[in-house]
Amino acid sequence: MHDFLIKELGRAVPYGIYDLACNTGWVSVGTSADTSAYAVQTIRRWWHEVGRVRYPRATRLTISADGGGSNGSRVRLWKRELQRLADELGIDIVVHHLPPGTSKWNKIEHRLFSFISMNWKAQPLVSYRVIVDLIAATTTTTGLTVRCELDDNDYPKAIVVSDQQMADLNITRDAFHGEWNYTIHPAIFSVGSVNSE
Repeated sequence: MHDFLIKELGRAVPYGIYDLACNTGWVSVGTSADTSAYAVQTIRRWWHEVGRVRYPRATRLTISADGGGSNGSRVRLWKRELQRLADELGIDIVVHHLPPGTSKWNKIEHRLFSFISMNWKAQPLVSYRVIVDLIAATTTTTGLTVRCELDDNDYPKAIVVSDQQMADLNITRDAFHGEWNYTIHPAIFSVGSVNSE
C-alpha cells in the first residue's frame, strides 16, 4: 500500500499481509517511512502474533510480493532483513516477486486493500486511531477479516547494505527467474576447527 501524508498527523504508512488460506489480513500502519525494515517487521509481527499459532508445523514461509517498493526484488535491505527474520524464526523464507508492471494482479490488492479503500471512502482520516479502526473494521461477504495495529517505531531511510552483507546471505535462487524467485535459508553457523599445524 502506498503511504500518504496527513497534514495534522504526519505520515501514515499501511503495509499489509493477506493470508490466502484463511482469507484474513494483517495491516500495520506505520508513522515513519516505508522501508524494507518496516515491511519485514510487519511480517515478523504477523508471524509472532498469528502465523506461528495458525501454522505451528510450518517449515517455510512463502511470500508473494510486488517487484518494487520497500519489498522490491532488487532492494538489498529487503533481503538482508529477510535473512535476519529467517535466522530468528529458524525457517526458510520463500519469495516470489511479481514481474515488473504486473502488480495489479497481486491478490493483496484485490482481496484486501480494495476492500479497505471501499470501507473508508468518504471518512475523514483525522487520526491514527481512526485509520487503524477503519482498516480493522473491513469485512466482506466472503468472510474477509482484518487485524490492524499501529507501528510507531522509527525506520530510517538510506540504510546501505554492503556487498559483503549481500555475499553473506544464505540465498538460493530458483532456476526460473532467480532474480524474482528465491529462498532465504536460516544462516548456517558452524564451529570452525582449529588447525594444529
